[in-house]
Amino acid sequence: MIRLGLAMAGALAAVSAPALAQDQFAECRASTVGEAAIGGPFELIDETGNTVTDADMITRPTLVYFGYTFCPDACPLDSARNALAMDFLEEDHGHEIDALFITIDPARDTVDVVRDYADVFHPRMIGLTGSEEQIAAAAQQYRVFYRAQRGGDEFYLVDHTTFTYLMLPGIGFAEFFRTSATPDEVAELTACYVDNL
Repeated sequence: MIRLGLAMAGALAAVSAPALAQDQFAECRASTVGEAAIGGPFELIDETGNTVTDADMITRPTLVYFGYTFCPDACPLDSARNALAMDFLEEDHGHEIDALFITIDPARDTVDVVRDYADVFHPRMIGLTGSEEQIAAAAQQYRVFYRAQRGGDEFYLVDHTTFTYLMLPGIGFAEFFRTSATPDEVAELTACYVDNL
């Protein structure tokens, strides 16, 4: 029985060693998601009212966040954290990255609203909006859940996923960050990925 266990462990090590050797980001991975099917093609509206795609927007490492401007808690905190992480990356590691704030509330978050919101946090944070269908399609690509609690109230809230996704051009999804992650943690982990590109 012990020999069988040792043989299985050896076989698993032999299988996983090449996989790790082929993963240029193995030393960086903090989550167990790995190279999951998160992210993909989208078509949205940018801050100037033009239609843009993921290829237009993710041209260098980019933090992607889905939220809404009327959000009272997670969205402003996560956006502020992402903005600080961008500054720390530039100051401490010499890396410039971008950030996208994609609304999940296009009924209220017009082009002007998302532009003004993103600009408050960082000059390289871009706000994106679109039709209900465009937003739903983008959210589906990122496995983002959201549901408005309308009920006839113009001050409704929207339940939603609060992950920030690190996307790498030409590669796609690299890592995700929970709301509990600090600006330093986001910056350090992102730097590891960028250094290994």
